[in-house]
Amino acid sequence: MVTTEHSEATAGRPALKRGLFRGDRIIWVVFFLLSIISLVEVYSSIGLYAYSMSGARPTGLFLKHLLIVLATYVVIIFLSRVNYRYFSRFAMLGYWFSLALLAVMLALHGRWFRVPVIGQFQPSEIAKVVLIIFVARMMALKKDQAKELGTFLMVLVYIALVVVMVLPENFSTAALIFLAAYMVMLFGGVKRSYWWRLMLVGVAVVMVAMFVMLKTGQHSSTLERSKTWVNRVDHWLNPNPDELSQENMAKMAIARGGVFGVGIGNTVHARLMTQAHNDFIYAIIIEETGMLGGLLVFVLYSIFYFRCVRLAWRCKGRFGALTVAGLGTVIYLQALVNMSVAVGVLPVTGQTLPFISYGGTAYLFLGCALGVIQSVAADVNASEEKALVGDTKETNNIDYNESDS
Repeated sequence: MVTTEHSEATAGRPALKRGLFRGDRIIWVVFFLLSIISLVEVYSSIGLYAYSMSGARPTGLFLKHLLIVLATYVVIIFLSRVNYRYFSRFAMLGYWFSLALLAVMLALHGRWFRVPVIGQFQPSEIAKVVLIIFVARMMALKKDQAKELGTFLMVLVYIALVVVMVLPENFSTAALIFLAAYMVMLFGGVKRSYWWRLMLVGVAVVMVAMFVMLKTGQHSSTLERSKTWVNRVDHWLNPNPDELSQENMAKMAIARGGVFGVGIGNTVHARLMTQAHNDFIYAIIIEETGMLGGLLVFVLYSIFYFRCVRLAWRCKGRFGALTVAGLGTVIYLQALVNMSVAVGVLPVTGQTLPFISYGGTAYLFLGCALGVIQSVAADVNASEEKALVGDTKETNNIDYNESDS
């Protein structure tokens, strides 16, 4: 029987334990708002992209995006109903599967497959999610040896294999994957001295390599896209204000938006930007809704990450806590990178704005990540409810090594 104390304790908790939308209520609200913003802004900004594709119509592309958004809702709802410990069981298989896909792409010198209806399918988007879950599993299994150098190096090798496969075609995604997975290692208990030393060495190597290529004009024959990376950094460091580039038009869109914006549908610069619906959609949001709208989007992502951190803290299982922290980190970092590019703080990276940019595999697989997060949230809610009604026996028997189950 549920006591009065239990009713009062659970009445104000922002969580959903039953029904269609399970998990953390606030995370659901954030996703709903981001998806609404996505539909409005994609519809407003997709015109030029549709015109650049022979035979495409803005309405048709928008309907495709709408279907992707709706499919993402279905994916999140489905995954939120799965016991999150099952994701640990299939983490190893998913890791090697994603690695095989990346190897095929590397051999073909491509970045994506063409999938009917969906369009471009990027294996790196799978790897972005699967690697976090896999590293969380490894750190949960090795919790007693987390501070040992051998554990640090072993997990680092698994991360490096994926990063090396992604790097030749997409530097920013490789860096994002590495940083998020590396953060899971830190959360998992590795020695901070190992973490900081490798991080400093990595940053130094990248900066030296970029400096040398910028000064000498020489590009790596192994990394075919190194010329693109260097050009992007060079344009960022030495911008040409007279050039009609995506970066300059994004800045003009932000300046035109001011504080309150010019109104939904009144964008001018989206009519001139081929990536207004994708990489630079944040600039269009600010143009139409002003700095207040841009701030709202930033706050929504920050609330999402705060909820993920809080959920990880509440989770009794080590695997669940590390998975939520890692997946939350990769989504939040990608959002920060995209927004930073739009306002000119970072050079162009090609990273989309999670749950807002025009949909595809990136939208769907980030939805998978959100579904896993909600699965952990649903489990945490159920465990806390049992504890509140006095059924602590089952709750206390949840082992931190649930990745073995």
